[in-house]
Amino acid sequence: MNKFQFMGRLTRDPETRVIPNSNTQVTTFSIAVNRRFADQNGERKTDFFNLTAFGKLAEFCSKYYRKGQQVLVEGRIQNRTWDDQNGQKRYATDFIIENAYFADSRRDNDSSMNMDNNASLSSTIDGEFITIDDTDDLPF
Repeated sequence: MNKFQFMGRLTRDPETRVIPNSNTQVTTFSIAVNRRFADQNGERKTDFFNLTAFGKLAEFCSKYYRKGQQVLVEGRIQNRTWDDQNGQKRYATDFIIENAYFADSRRDNDSSMNMDNNASLSSTIDGEFITIDDTDDLPF
């Protein structure tokens, strides 16, 4: 099984581009994820991950995600290799997002976002958006 799940804060606004010849939108951004445990000095360390989304999910991240927001992302890890201009073999590990969600509480949400502050949005790999009215009682 190849799966990751991160919850953290965006360290920068998402950057979007279109892949030539395919018109596929690609959005990249990074998040800071706090480690669960403190080190010997009692300090918690933070890891930084670069993430990539494609297609409708890339559009969602580009439109609604902003620096400082807390998000939850899920996806797969992918390895790449290539030869650079000097003939040296290069390696990269990519974190490809398959699902993306808001993780901020309502009071933490930026009011400049194009969404109702009483709702949460989520997106799945097929790009469908679901609006959940969290003012209603939960059925459990």
